[in-house]
Amino acid sequence: MTLTTVAVLFGCFAICLILLLIYRSTLTMRREDRLALDNSSSHLQAEQTELAAKVNRLNIPVRILSVGSTVLLLILVAMFIYQKMSAAE
Repeated sequence: MTLTTVAVLFGCFAICLILLLIYRSTLTMRREDRLALDNSSSHLQAEQTELAAKVNRLNIPVRILSVGSTVLLLILVAMFIYQKMSAAE
């Protein structure tokens, strides 16, 4: 039962991480690294600044989910190995 719970928790973390990475990649596809020098493109500069802020806000959740899913995967593998070794005895 515990192995199933950890597996489901790992799956939730992994799915959330994948969705955040896809969202972040779609944001960075629209981002341009050009500098607007004239006033006519100031609205484009504001849009790019907003996109950069969104991407930067996603860094912490992506790191938390990455570390969490890695830890859960290691726990899952360790529990699986322990269960198989206990059954063999």
